[in-house]
Amino acid sequence: MPRDTPYLQVADKLRARIRAGEWAVGDKLPSRARFAEEYGVGQSVAQRAMERLIIEGILEGRAGSGTYVRRARERRRMVRSRHREQRGKSPFASDMAELDHEADWECTSTARVPAPEDIAERLAIEPGDLCVVTDYEFLADGLPVQLAKSWEPMAITDGTPVLLPEMGPLGKIGVVERMRSIGVDIATGIELPRPARATREQANLLGISIGDLVIEVERTYFDREGRPVETADITVPDIRWEIAYEIRIDQPDPDQPDS
Repeated sequence: MPRDTPYLQVADKLRARIRAGEWAVGDKLPSRARFAEEYGVGQSVAQRAMERLIIEGILEGRAGSGTYVRRARERRRMVRSRHREQRGKSPFASDMAELDHEADWECTSTARVPAPEDIAERLAIEPGDLCVVTDYEFLADGLPVQLAKSWEPMAITDGTPVLLPEMGPLGKIGVVERMRSIGVDIATGIELPRPARATREQANLLGISIGDLVIEVERTYFDREGRPVETADITVPDIRWEIAYEIRIDQPDPDQPDS
């Protein structure tokens, strides 16, 4: 996607100069007026470019002093595994605990939402069939990590204690454990990661800029009969996290003869 916004173009150029070593960690940068003149833009554009690099963790502003190069924030790895939902508690909390982060999340569930065509296709139901929709904002140490919107057919959960994913005694333990409690065994899942640019709403919730690169993961869980039982759209800010997939190879049983 072209970087046609002037402040993003300036931010790209400044970032490249910093990475090339023109200014080292701890060095003070020239004023925004100088950058504005150098790049032929207004001072407000130069200021937004520098603020963009502050958000990224490349620069830091010091009150009454100026803007300095700081050590870039570490980009953490988020490992997604077929075993991540089989730990008896929230898979997100388990993932963050492994990275020494304290996990939390906020969510809102709405029942009796008609499935739009694309969701109906993913869940193998008819458009307009009723679902429970849950919007999540996941946090680590109080900072936003990812967003998710989950859809579950009410034909599966209606009248059960797990109708609303985050409510009741089985709330906040993950889709796999919740479904298992009502006799629905999730056997497989498919995730389709795609690059995208942050919308205004996503940027506001994730604390990033509009148009920043995000990874959108389309996830669908299936039971042992191959029936889709839940689908979700997960959004992760690429600037802070990379996504890795764990592949486990089952070892052959030495006591079983080769076929």
